[in-house]
Amino acid sequence: MTYHIRTPAPHIYYFTVCLGTPGDDLLVLEIERLRQAVRLTRAERPFEINAWVVMPDHLHTIWTLPDPDAAGRWQRIKARFSTSLPKRPHRTAKPADTNSIWQPKYWQHRIRDAADLGLHMRSCQMDPVWHGLVDAPEDWPYSSFRSAASDRSARSPTALAAG
Repeated sequence: MTYHIRTPAPHIYYFTVCLGTPGDDLLVLEIERLRQAVRLTRAERPFEINAWVVMPDHLHTIWTLPDPDAAGRWQRIKARFSTSLPKRPHRTAKPADTNSIWQPKYWQHRIRDAADLGLHMRSCQMDPVWHGLVDAPEDWPYSSFRSAASDRSARSPTALAAG
């Protein structure tokens, strides 16, 4: 009998996370609060951000996780962002009520291989263009593509998939 020992693939995931109100522009208006929520969560529960684009009412990101617990990280990011905001008329009075801002769930896709990673990296890169917000991806200020385009040391999709 032959046994195959496989090295576990890195936990690389693509996420789409949406606000509870389509068409809201809260994420770009409060981008610094979102960045702070992500920074604090990464300090507490580390993960690598391979790509990120923040749109007015949703975001797409690709993470490499040291463990499969994306849910705990998203819970912390959503809660930190929500509780950092000043009270707005459309929000409930409960400070921990993240559902008043966010959709309660998010979409998650495990990256299968280098081709799949490339496809989802391109999705992050092109989303502002597809939504008609800019003519070129590098013109959108809330995207990791903007900095990656000038960073020649950035890892390629093939290297990310290989670990």
